[in-house]
Amino acid sequence: MQNSYFCKSNVLNVYELASKKSNISTQLVYGEKFSIIGRKNDFFKIITDFDNYTGFIKINKFNKVLNKTHKVNKLKSKIYYQPKNTNQFSTKKYLPFSSEIQILKKKNNFGMFEKNKWVKLNEIEMINKKNYNFSKILKLFLNIKYKWGGKTFEGIDCSALLQIFYKYNNKFFPRDTKDQVKIKKGVKNKKFLKKGDIIFWKGHVAICLNKRELIHAYGPRKKVLIMPIIKTIKLIEETAKLKVIKIISV
Repeated sequence: MQNSYFCKSNVLNVYELASKKSNISTQLVYGEKFSIIGRKNDFFKIITDFDNYTGFIKINKFNKVLNKTHKVNKLKSKIYYQPKNTNQFSTKKYLPFSSEIQILKKKNNFGMFEKNKWVKLNEIEMINKKNYNFSKILKLFLNIKYKWGGKTFEGIDCSALLQIFYKYNNKFFPRDTKDQVKIKKGVKNKKFLKKGDIIFWKGHVAICLNKRELIHAYGPRKKVLIMPIIKTIKLIEETAKLKVIKIISV
């Protein structure tokens, strides 16, 4: 029997196997819903509500009920002990972009989402608000380090960088490139690329910001970068021996 819960950690690793020595396949951020479908040693096997992704998380405390009202619209939102904008009341912890919270009360331009946990109101917005400016969202992650399985300011991979735009707008999109490439019809070649074109290689994806530049979490350079489209296609073909396999639109 499946039991639904909400993540109450800022960031929670999801492992391929029931071991911390296993590879991280993805992450949960605060407010993400999941179901427990099994248990092995000190780990729960889960399936995520948003993208039906399965993996293992360390047994922990989770929210059984969360009436989500707001979501974080900045790369990261600092958490405070009290609604006062001073380092004295800072926890030195952050909620990542797209974290979903329930604002329990407001004071001094802060919102409280748990007891003694406050965030600035100008760093969150209503849960149902849409933002289809994918360029603005993706650029939040510029120079963030590349991290396999990551999807926050602490590190992100190429497929998460794309998925996070859809997740923020509560629209289904797969987690991995092998599934993302199948989601829409597309073409293998395109003479002129444009803003919103998504370029897939085997195991990699990038998004065109305009007809000249793309943005991607690029493993070989270990961070999120804006690079020239044509030069990047040639670079990946030369260094990784990979050709473009599909182009779709956002």
